[in-house]
Amino acid sequence: MPRILHIPRRFALDEWGGTESVIFNLCKQQLASGQQPEIHTSRALAPTPREVWRDIPIRRYSYIYPFLGLSKTDKLALDKKGGNLLSLDLFWHLLVARNVRIYHAHVLGRMGGAVMTAARLRRKPFIVTLHGNVFDVPPAEAAAVNEAQQGHFEWGKPFGAIFRSRHLINEADAVLCVGFSEYEKARAALDHDRVYHLPNGVTPHAFANANRAAGRQALGWPEEAIGFGCLSRIDPQKNQVLLVEAFASLVASAPHRAWRLLLGGPITAPAYQEEIVALIRRHRLEALVTLHPAVVAETTGHRDLLAALDVFVLPSRHEPFGIVILEAWAAGLPVIASNIGGLSKLVTHERDGLHFPAGDAAALTAAMECLAADLNLRHALAAAGHAKMREYYTWTAVNTQLEHIYQLAEDRHR
Repeated sequence: MPRILHIPRRFALDEWGGTESVIFNLCKQQLASGQQPEIHTSRALAPTPREVWRDIPIRRYSYIYPFLGLSKTDKLALDKKGGNLLSLDLFWHLLVARNVRIYHAHVLGRMGGAVMTAARLRRKPFIVTLHGNVFDVPPAEAAAVNEAQQGHFEWGKPFGAIFRSRHLINEADAVLCVGFSEYEKARAALDHDRVYHLPNGVTPHAFANANRAAGRQALGWPEEAIGFGCLSRIDPQKNQVLLVEAFASLVASAPHRAWRLLLGGPITAPAYQEEIVALIRRHRLEALVTLHPAVVAETTGHRDLLAALDVFVLPSRHEPFGIVILEAWAAGLPVIASNIGGLSKLVTHERDGLHFPAGDAAALTAAMECLAADLNLRHALAAAGHAKMREYYTWTAVNTQLEHIYQLAEDRHR
């Protein structure tokens, strides 16, 4: 059976993020439709060379960051987010892989170029997905990603040239954008028409049996508490600091009420987590805010924690799509989201969620107060969001679109 090779920069089960969720769920759909998906990646944050996770084969390869003088802290920071790594081991295995139908990269840079080069040498279709990391990243975010490698001599540039990394998105048989904003910018910037908007999805039935009582018990929250939460990466991009500030104002405005806040997800920026902890202490919110970095996506525990909430908040500084919004809708929650990037398209203000201007703590507090005070509005927004999710954003529908794009890419090689 022809193989579909998905190649992300990393795939670590205990460092789960939106990209991992996308790849895993696409693989599940492809497997269910009788295809043979596999994940090939680096050993960043996950040294196990081979494993099968939920019937999906995962192969990991040795890698390096081609910069002189990187410390262990620098390497860990690059592993966590955005490192432009080099894996000749991966390139060789992709080059000699047999019976491949599609090379589908979820990474750019040297690694993405290596995937494209292997595909071209094997005369197979090459697809690349942009997970919000090219046309729709604020300069400050891009600078933060590259901070760990600043000041270190980069000896790996010739490999970028060999693999034609800078030409990757112009030469790909299809460029997929998860966010509509990035899709629009990619269409304007690229000189070909092989650009597609392929949103993220969710599996609705997986949330049907989520247990609110179990989630509240795990958190130690009383049933009468109004619970807000953000289950996403602990990272400056997600702007949990703003959420803590807004929550502090909410508590100060009505100290007699039982308020609770959950911040859960893998930590991609330890210094940022320390900033959040310090802010919680400064506002004396230790008893009201729960930090839960051990949340594991795609599990019963994750879904129970979502069910424990009354309102989901995503205060991101930038966001290509916002798959956690779909998860919140699947869990039957109303959402508040910053009005930027993919979130401005995904959430319709006052129909299936509330928007607030990105970075505006006072506006976020006002939105939280609004939903805390109006149970009927919470139910109405949650119901509308759930209906939108089921109509447009299931993994079954996304995979159907992806299969059509695969076929178009294959037609270019016939």
